[in-house]
Amino acid sequence: MISSIYHSYDHYLAPEITDAMQQTIEAALDAHGAVTVFFRADDIGVLSKNYQHLMALFLKYQTPLCLAVVPAWMTQSRWEAMAEFHGKKETLFCWHMHGYRHMNHEIKGKKQEFGAIRSTRALSSDLSRGHERLTAIMGKNLTPVFTPPWNRCSPETLMLLKEKGFKAVSRSQGSLPLSPPGLRDFPVHVDLHTRKEQRAKEGWQTLLAEFTTGMNDDACGIMIHHMRMNHQAFIFLEYLLALFAGYKQITVVAFNDLL
Repeated sequence: MISSIYHSYDHYLAPEITDAMQQTIEAALDAHGAVTVFFRADDIGVLSKNYQHLMALFLKYQTPLCLAVVPAWMTQSRWEAMAEFHGKKETLFCWHMHGYRHMNHEIKGKKQEFGAIRSTRALSSDLSRGHERLTAIMGKNLTPVFTPPWNRCSPETLMLLKEKGFKAVSRSQGSLPLSPPGLRDFPVHVDLHTRKEQRAKEGWQTLLAEFTTGMNDDACGIMIHHMRMNHQAFIFLEYLLALFAGYKQITVVAFNDLL
């Protein structure tokens, strides 16, 4: 769901919010001198209006974006329809694998597609089929990084990823189990669009706290769910892209750069 922080344009870019965001960034820069950031957009595979709006913003600000593609959703025709966003733009956009079908297999508890409830054979099959499908469609545009749906996966999945040649996994900051040696972890710290707070003030406080944590890490990961975005959410995203572009000490990278 869209959090209440996105419901009011006036409140969304109110001075107390923009001032607090700038103070958060400047505090991190004062402490470290420079900050590295990456944006990760999940659930990619359909050429929707929100997807086109998202990509247009990152092109406008020439900002790198890591795109987590669901293999079962991507087809050759859809990839060809996205041609303006790849090809010559391969240094700006980093395409990688996001699960297989983005399907929950858990009977109870938190959602997972690659959880411990599944057999090694099933996990391995989905990873291989997904990678083979995307490689056939996307070729050299595919980066060997895996984002598990809902940012969760089993220890066995992590070992299988390493065995199959993936170089990194991207999950929520603090996720367990830890990645095995040889499989890097690119955590996301900031969740822009799947917030659970019911009150705008609480949502903003938590969001700013996430930025503070992320900007004190090696690289601040910012997660985007474009399908959940409304008009106000796009306004804030553009504000954020413009704000980052105004600081030469902030470097926005893609997974290719981190690898």
